[in-house]
Amino acid sequence: MSRSRKDYEAYRGGVHRAGDAVRDFLRSSGLGAKLKDYPIYEAWRVVLGPDLSRRARAVDFRRGELIVEVESAAHHHELANFTGERYRQLTNQHLRREAVRMVTFKLKR
Repeated sequence: MSRSRKDYEAYRGGVHRAGDAVRDFLRSSGLGAKLKDYPIYEAWRVVLGPDLSRRARAVDFRRGELIVEVESAAHHHELANFTGERYRQLTNQHLRREAVRMVTFKLKR
């Protein structure tokens, strides 16, 4: 005789498996989506190097657009107008796929 999941949970006193609890937490907190995109954030950080990546931090990724928060107006100008496209290309090379279609730079407030 096979038990259903509901019967099994009732049998265990409502205790859930750790994996299920972690999955539910990641889904409800929004962290799951961030972790899914972690390779993109990491590739951006590696490509920029330790100094610049502290000043131009990737903060969001949606539908191919990487949002980067920049600390100073000078860095914003440089990245938005001159070097940002090259860093986007290098990020995709690091990932070995065309994941980042556009980078939007926003000045940190």
